[in-house]
Amino acid sequence: MMEAGGVADEANVPLRLMNRNFLLLWQGQGVSQLGNQAFAVAMAFWVVDKTGSASLMGLLLAMRSLPMVLLAPVGGAVADRFSRLRVLILCDVIAGGAMVGLSIAMFSGRFSVPILVAMLFAVGLLSGVISAFFQPALGSSIPDLVPAERLSAANSLNQFSVQGAALVGQGVGGVLYRLLGGPQLFLFNGLSFFFSAVCSAFIRMPPMPQTSRRERLGLAASVRQFARTIREGFTYVLQTPGLLGYIAAPASYNFFSFAVFVLLPFFVRINLNAGAEWYGFLLAAMSAGAVGGFIIAGLVRFTGAARARFVTALIVVAPVPMLTVGFVHRPAIALVMSFGLGALIGMINVNLMTLLQANTPAELRGRVIGLWTALVSALTPLGMALGGFAGDLTGKNIPLVYTTCGAINLLITALTVSRSSTQRYLSRA
Repeated sequence: MMEAGGVADEANVPLRLMNRNFLLLWQGQGVSQLGNQAFAVAMAFWVVDKTGSASLMGLLLAMRSLPMVLLAPVGGAVADRFSRLRVLILCDVIAGGAMVGLSIAMFSGRFSVPILVAMLFAVGLLSGVISAFFQPALGSSIPDLVPAERLSAANSLNQFSVQGAALVGQGVGGVLYRLLGGPQLFLFNGLSFFFSAVCSAFIRMPPMPQTSRRERLGLAASVRQFARTIREGFTYVLQTPGLLGYIAAPASYNFFSFAVFVLLPFFVRINLNAGAEWYGFLLAAMSAGAVGGFIIAGLVRFTGAARARFVTALIVVAPVPMLTVGFVHRPAIALVMSFGLGALIGMINVNLMTLLQANTPAELRGRVIGLWTALVSALTPLGMALGGFAGDLTGKNIPLVYTTCGAINLLITALTVSRSSTQRYLSRA
């Protein structure tokens, strides 16, 4: 890996979008994302097969997502202080080693199920910590690898690779789990991380700008600065009429939807009487629906009161699948509902982010969006954990848990978005 300047023109001034360095990063991320999706499917059904515990499933998913909420600001400080490529490579190597080690432990047959579950929890926690450092380093590296005028296209390609990997990985992950088993998919994920690390090792980037000691903040100072930024953004949120309700609706939806998501493998087994491949099919249908939702959101444009009505309708309708899917027993119907839910989520996400960007002053946009993201996702780990406990406490009563989550979610979202202050915010330019 070379990060010093003067080695080649392409390393310092990228002339086109699809240049050597960006292609190396893009293909590495595409393969590792594919491995991640296969791992997610294998992890879910391995836990279901070996333990049958929804509580363990929920805690494991929460363990993977919690570090991102807590450590992403620290990861951003690391990305600004140290070589971003070295951060990317180190994260990939550690993640790959952990996944391969887990696979070897499972292949050996020397460990009991409780010990393997503990190992899976440790690897899941480590995976979440690594993501908290990897994602800021990845996001801050892309602008150095493409022409400034093609940055938007580069980000679109990166998101397309993530969604594409999700679609393919989820679609075939269940089939591969049924054919090969969990340890083989864990091994594939580990090897995909090593592939990504090798790709990153051949990338050449311009040197990071030299900063003075006063400008270059340490981790502790960066965290304190982040805390001050949070307070400023929170003050703006509290003082902007309707914005708090605007945040409460997606936060509530994330909480209840992830509680439902934890029980999805049991829904596949109990309601659909199907195998792991259908778990992957449902996730893939949701990803495909989300892509369709992105496209529709870009084509259908409303302003003012019409936009407020459109977004309100989307948000209120989104919890309805939770109310009904618990009573579905046909895989084809569940597949259609998953696609429709993905399309709703895709349209909602695009509209909510666009409204937030347009309504927030430029000097506050970054911190408000960061705060919005943190608040919206902060309840996700709790929803995962509680969803697992609810599943065990009710004896895997899928209709009861799904319908209860859907009803409460519908009530909260309807109350928050129907408030006059929230409607006025939704109607703003």
